[in-house]
Amino acid sequence: MRMTLKTIGAAALIGMASGTLPVATATVTGQDDYGIHAGSIEVPVNKSQVITADRPISRAMIGNDDIADIFPISDRSVYVLGKSTGTTSLTLYDRDNNVLAVMDVAVGPDVIGLREQVATLMPDEAIEATISNQSIVLSGTVSSAGAADRAVQLAKAYAGDNVVNLMSMGGSQQVMLEVRFAEVSRSVGRDLGVRSFFRSNDTSFRGATGPGASLTPGETGGITGGTVGVDSATGAFGVVTRSFTDVLGLDIDFALDALEAKGLSKTLAEPTLISLSGETASFLAGGEFPVPVLQGNGGQGTGAGGGNNGLTVEFKPFGVSLGFTPTVLSDDTINLIVEPEVSSIDPSASINVGGLSIPGLSTRRASTVLELRDGESFAIAGLIQQDFETTVDQVPLLGSLPIIGALFRSSGFRKGETELLIIVTPRLVQPIKPEQVRLPTDRIEDPTALETLFGGNAYTPKLDDTDQTSTSSEESNYEL
Repeated sequence: MRMTLKTIGAAALIGMASGTLPVATATVTGQDDYGIHAGSIEVPVNKSQVITADRPISRAMIGNDDIADIFPISDRSVYVLGKSTGTTSLTLYDRDNNVLAVMDVAVGPDVIGLREQVATLMPDEAIEATISNQSIVLSGTVSSAGAADRAVQLAKAYAGDNVVNLMSMGGSQQVMLEVRFAEVSRSVGRDLGVRSFFRSNDTSFRGATGPGASLTPGETGGITGGTVGVDSATGAFGVVTRSFTDVLGLDIDFALDALEAKGLSKTLAEPTLISLSGETASFLAGGEFPVPVLQGNGGQGTGAGGGNNGLTVEFKPFGVSLGFTPTVLSDDTINLIVEPEVSSIDPSASINVGGLSIPGLSTRRASTVLELRDGESFAIAGLIQQDFETTVDQVPLLGSLPIIGALFRSSGFRKGETELLIIVTPRLVQPIKPEQVRLPTDRIEDPTALETLFGGNAYTPKLDDTDQTSTSSEESNYEL
């Protein structure tokens, strides 16, 4: 007898046996042979199935009564109650003690209710839900990643986190991400101080006080009053001198150094990335710097290579990098996980290991999740870095005196500020035909020797059939 299992519906078919528990029914039919596997049934926990045979049942056995329990209803029906998650078997015997049917019983989350909800809420999606031990397995084909996500959320309402997603998308959507990195660096520096130069009236000695590296005292050049000359001034901008003669037998020349410097630099990168929905794409514009790594006990071994000890080199990336993961939702909204980063080598953060100097990195990194429509943009700003440095150069003792100490002291400061702005624009894209792609070199051709000699042409514009047709059409339209 060949056995099959057919689900015929869910109802309170046998009220006296089921009580208030939901009941589903299944039918076992057969022909002439006995003992054939009759299929499998799915029973939710704390719910039931009614098995009905086309001939009398004398005995029913369940493999593990901790997973499911059985109760006879009539001579042709058996009530199966799911107790805990798991898989067991149900065996039915006829009056001659022959095996009527053997069925697998899977007890787990309520996939029957899940199927009904999926069919109601997502009628256009071909999604199948089955039980696998304590988990729900979702399979089939969906139209978008958003539909798959909604199906998973529905399944989690029945099985928690025990959901296995085996669904595939019918057509993968591609997303192009246009990113603009704009970094503006502003720097301001000021030097303010007094430098003095002196010599004796009889020119037996002369010298300078203060940080005189940028100003060099020179000969008077015959100028009366003993004014000290200045041979060179590396920072000549903003230098004012004043001479005082016959002070304690010295000719003294003071130089007021007031120098201000400003600088502005801009760094711009515009990468374009393309990725499939749900996949990750990355970009790096920069380089990699070597980092020495000591192996073993620091490379102190003897012999060639120090035995098992030695030095290896690892390369660390730096520069402008970007990683993004797009997910296209059902209404063409794009869910984006964007992780931009800008890093540079920072010598001030270097460390010494085993006599080797290992540089550090100055890094600015952001990670954000957002949703945009095709062609919309968003900006990440406020990534500001500030550096401030102050230096004071003075003559010992004299520079520390109140009031007059300013004549023997020079101060300077450097201030730097860098701001990073990131603008991201996602777009839904589709492949195009090869003939639709035009290269910049397609519209020019190499000039002839005569064109180069007499015309000085570096290139010659190329007019193809498409351009001729377009030109003729434009002329015709103009004449009309």
